[in-house]
Amino acid sequence: MSLDNKPTYTGGCQCGAVRFRVEGVLGEASICHCRMCQKASGNFYQPLVSVGGASLTWTRVEPKLFQSSSFAKRGFCPECGTPLTFEAPDGIALAIAAFDHPEEIPPTIQWGIEAKLPYVDAIPSLPGGATEDDPVSVPFITSMVNYQHPDHDTATWPPEDRS
Repeated sequence: MSLDNKPTYTGGCQCGAVRFRVEGVLGEASICHCRMCQKASGNFYQPLVSVGGASLTWTRVEPKLFQSSSFAKRGFCPECGTPLTFEAPDGIALAIAAFDHPEEIPPTIQWGIEAKLPYVDAIPSLPGGATEDDPVSVPFITSMVNYQHPDHDTATWPPEDRS
């Protein structure tokens, strides 16, 4: 919460070049299955939340914009390419997973279901396990150094030492 008791959210891209802060109540959180959102996110669908009447501030670099249609622009990090925004005449929506705490923003509706990929609803029934459960990947995972920005604001980014 901010000093005036408004909800506050922060987030950004995976490299940390783009960071944002939202103060106020967010609008509708949705999943869009349309082909444009699939391509823009490089995924099965794109989870977005409307900024609504809240105040959005870019606290580092602003996203670069791509005019994806006659009505909408898509914002992404100019350094790492993380998809961040959907900007239309009725406002801006942010990628839910770009928030530092995406678990706080559950989608409440789906759009573009005419383009929903036929296997999406079956994904929760697929077998699964933790990354560490695969003995073949353990040496790879334990030797990996993560260069992604942490899920909180930092004074500077990137850090000086990346060894």
